[in-house]
Amino acid sequence: MADTTVPDPKADLLRYLQEARDSLLWKLEGLSEYDVRRPLTPTGTNLLGLVKHCAGIELGYFGDTFGRPYFTSGPPSWWYTREPDENADMWATPDESRADVVGLYRAAWAHTGETVAELPLDAVGFVPWWPQERRATTLHHILARVCADTNRHAGHADIVRELLDGSVGYLADKSNLAEGGASWWEGYRDRLERAAREADGG
Repeated sequence: MADTTVPDPKADLLRYLQEARDSLLWKLEGLSEYDVRRPLTPTGTNLLGLVKHCAGIELGYFGDTFGRPYFTSGPPSWWYTREPDENADMWATPDESRADVVGLYRAAWAHTGETVAELPLDAVGFVPWWPQERRATTLHHILARVCADTNRHAGHADIVRELLDGSVGYLADKSNLAEGGASWWEGYRDRLERAAREADGG
């Protein structure tokens, strides 16, 4: 086991990034094609779209930014260098299978791993889709940014999955929730509802 008292920024950031990745993919398990694509919010948030978006985020930030593009023979139609439909990276078309999207995400992990292994944290890259005057950045900054972004989207996936079928938890082997049954959670929610109404003067 790694000694957590010895600073290792790369390992720390990659660890928390990987946990968020694993959580995001776990939220797809056991769902139908409809449910993994189903928009659950007014802005269309859906599970497979979150995975597709995170794949694009990693391939762009750890690929193009550091002169290591993943799509050497031309990117897909939803890529940032094209003229995609608005939010095209946030949902999967009927022709894009779950296996394709998940496979692309896993390929992005490998590509990210290679970039992080080969470059020092102070390596300078240029983000093509940022404004010209602030495109320069470092690998350290990008690692922190993508870790934060992926964890944010894993949180979105938590809520979407709970709305779909009530499934909750951080990872299959790491619940991070209080150990209560259905009746305990029902009582807990009722208590919060009462507290909210009381705070509102009701």
